Amino acid sequence: MSLISCKSLTIWTIFAMALQIAGLYLFVLGFFPVKPALSGASGPESYRPPGNESFEDFDVSSMNSDDLRSLYLELSEVPPLYSRLILLVVDGLPAEFVLGKDGKPPTKAFVDAMPYTRSLLANGMATGYHAKAAPPTVTMPRLKAMVSGAIGGFLDVALNFNTQAFLDDNLLGQFFRIGWKMTMFGDETWLKLFPKLFTRKDGVSSFFVKDTIVVDLNVSRHMPEELNRDDWHLMILHYLGLDHVGHIGGRKSVLMPPKLREMDDVIKMIHLDSILSNDSKQGDTLLLVVSDHGMTESGNHGGSSYEETDSLALFIYPSSKAPSDDVSVIKDTMNQVDIAPTLALLFGVPIPMNNVGVIVVDCLLSLTDGQLLRALELNSWQLLRLLKAQLPGLSCVVSASGYPADTRWSKVSLCSGTVEEMFCCLYSKAASLHTFWKSSTTSRSDSGLHYNHTVNAYHDFLMTASEWLTRKVTDKPFGQLAFGILAMVLSSLVFLRLLFCLRIEECLKENQGCAEMKSWSLEEIFVVVVVVFLVVSMGSSSMVEEEQYIWHFLTATLFWIIIRKVMKSLPLGDQDRLNKSSYNSRFSQLCSILVMLICGRIIRAWHQGGVNWTHLPDISKWLTQAGRSQEKAIRVLSVISVTSLSLLAFSKSRLNKLFSNLLQFFFLLSGYLVLQHVMIHQDDEFLVSGHGATFMAQIIYAVLSIVTCFTVLASPWLSPVTTCKESASNRQLDCSQSVKNRMISLSKGLNESAYLTGWAYVISWSLLQLLLQKPSNSMPVFLLLLQISAAMTYFSSNGAYRKSWVEVR
Repeated sequence: MSLISCKSLTIWTIFAMALQIAGLYLFVLGFFPVKPALSGASGPESYRPPGNESFEDFDVSSMNSDDLRSLYLELSEVPPLYSRLILLVVDGLPAEFVLGKDGKPPTKAFVDAMPYTRSLLANGMATGYHAKAAPPTVTMPRLKAMVSGAIGGFLDVALNFNTQAFLDDNLLGQFFRIGWKMTMFGDETWLKLFPKLFTRKDGVSSFFVKDTIVVDLNVSRHMPEELNRDDWHLMILHYLGLDHVGHIGGRKSVLMPPKLREMDDVIKMIHLDSILSNDSKQGDTLLLVVSDHGMTESGNHGGSSYEETDSLALFIYPSSKAPSDDVSVIKDTMNQVDIAPTLALLFGVPIPMNNVGVIVVDCLLSLTDGQLLRALELNSWQLLRLLKAQLPGLSCVVSASGYPADTRWSKVSLCSGTVEEMFCCLYSKAASLHTFWKSSTTSRSDSGLHYNHTVNAYHDFLMTASEWLTRKVTDKPFGQLAFGILAMVLSSLVFLRLLFCLRIEECLKENQGCAEMKSWSLEEIFVVVVVVFLVVSMGSSSMVEEEQYIWHFLTATLFWIIIRKVMKSLPLGDQDRLNKSSYNSRFSQLCSILVMLICGRIIRAWHQGGVNWTHLPDISKWLTQAGRSQEKAIRVLSVISVTSLSLLAFSKSRLNKLFSNLLQFFFLLSGYLVLQHVMIHQDDEFLVSGHGATFMAQIIYAVLSIVTCFTVLASPWLSPVTTCKESASNRQLDCSQSVKNRMISLSKGLNESAYLTGWAYVISWSLLQLLLQKPSNSMPVFLLLLQISAAMTYFSSNGAYRKSWVEVR
């Protein structure tokens, strides 16, 4: 009697699949929350308090850009201080390189590399900030944060590889609506985010990370002509070379000072030609030098460490707009999202609707007291609208007469209660003090005191609101996460139950015992324990940071357990040794496991990864200290080894010798090109990214892409299939036997096709890594490939231990 009917099996399977999908959906939605955003774009209503936003007299949609700009100027009451903006983005530049850290100047090498920028700071012509970037510290979400003031989520990391048009309210959209002409030269991410906004553009790709020269020359070559033009209002220059230098050699790369010197020359050219000359008919120009993120000691980014979030914001002014002498030119910190509201008020456009940033008051000191308070008021109204969208119960009523400017109003501690009450209290105090200041007829000293209290009150509200909104974006609904995990666990249990039922039924049908279902081997118990342990360890950030050490230990332990299993099964007696095939198979398995163990141990010693142990000595550091000749020798050996292993792997294919030989030729050609790239273009670190190097890298990419796609598409059609007609003519098989043989032949052909496809992918990946990785990382690429090959050898050997319901081909 069947343990489970076909109908029940179908119903339970569909139920488990639906439960798994629902659980995964809940978990992803909770772990990567979609930040709530207000739809539309800020307009004239942003210059009125929340709740008083009726603009029936203005048909904004029918206004031309000049009329809209005039309307904004009239309603804002904050005159724009600049008419043109040059946004210079130096990808990956840590603020520490320019401004120093903890009150100390940068290292001497970096100071000497940027003399002109340092002179601007010393002479009060520029103000620098450590602009803290929110994680994830990758380019696309950081650019969005700078132009919209909104904080993206970790889901943007995935979108960073397939950037789509940015539709939320942002500065570039506001500039476009008032008729600004914009140009962009540099990282093509800008063109993907804003595909139709730029009058002139030239995008460059960041894919070939070893290009540190051409990728920046393609930006700088446009500068002389563009600086002489007066038909643009915004010019974006996005340099990728410094980020590439970091990925190649880290912060201490010998290429870093020359690249900083190149960026200093760019700043000097712009400042002399467009800022100091000030002969443009467009008016004063502001040069804003920013970086999207910082970098770790090894040149990586993406996380939340200080080194990765330490981005730069350097405001370089015309002499007429420079800060007064008593203002410090090197500030402590600001948030990267503060750039958006600051630029909006500097150039006379509404603050983007979903901004969570706070204006940088030091950049607006040339305004009068009344204008500066108005700027703070506009920023407060914008954040108050965002708070009301998050807190529907928030309703603030401000006294028309205002409060007296007593010092107690500047203390946040006086505001308590619920979140709504606290925000209402903070905003009401600031608004009332502002009203009192405007109506005040007191003496100058009292007026100054009232002004300072009002500024402090606005600052308290803005900072508290900004911090709360920032936390709200990253808050995770733990209830939703728990339900998602519970649903996925329940679904897995249902699937396991169905699997065991089917296996038991198969045993009963074949009249064989199911003892193997009840007995568990040591390696099976170990694997189950490891899976549970890894799932639990993912709840600790420290365990995640050092996860590679867990894997090194657990895989080595598993290999030793498998060695024990193989050793126990080795034939020992003379009679057993007569079975030479079995003995050779076991010996091959033993050698494969030893190879995996040795490779794993070398890879473990090659890098001290993670966070806590990177300072410890390892093989890669020793190679770097030994010099470029040793690194180059290791790299050449790795390329030759990977190419040789690929030829050996394809020679073992039984599918079609002509096809296998063709694959061998193309991968031999690819290996030769990678070797030529290493020998010619990577002999000198300063020549890695010349025109010839970039062109050869493009050829390697093309060859590997073509041969991999060709393998995937062609190999399934080369499997031989026996037909009924052919068998009947030979009078060896009838049609029923022929159908069975056809299925066996088809299965073998698909196995061989999968074998070739898998090796094509793995070899292509290995050769690309040898092309892109640092020289010291080349040997681990080969060792990892050797581990994969040894694992395939072990599981393909006769007698490899596995349960009967698991089949490895």
